[in-house]
Amino acid sequence: MTHPAAAPTVQRVDARHRYEILVDGRTAGHTAYRDHDDQRVFYHTEIDDAFAGQGLASTLVQQALADVRAAGRRIVPVCPYVAKFLRKHDEFADMADPVTPEVLRWLGTEPAH
Repeated sequence: MTHPAAAPTVQRVDARHRYEILVDGRTAGHTAYRDHDDQRVFYHTEIDDAFAGQGLASTLVQQALADVRAAGRRIVPVCPYVAKFLRKHDEFADMADPVTPEVLRWLGTEPAH
């Protein structure tokens, strides 16, 4: 098994509404969000198969949630992985809001442009 030369880095990409995790400069995965008032609604997390099994999803979500906390926002874990992460990491529980039917309706409706 090969190990990356550098620690993975996480960056917020506002233009794409997601946080990306990079390994040796290559995008290894992302967690996507949409902002709703003071909430950041996470709805999809994905790690490329080539990078599976390295714990990258956990690193990605942990750093994304820390960024949301620093911004003073709340999180809504629509994404099953983010919800599972929160169950295991109660240090973020104080900033989590429940997934409600209203949020799901809002998330499923793209604004018409």
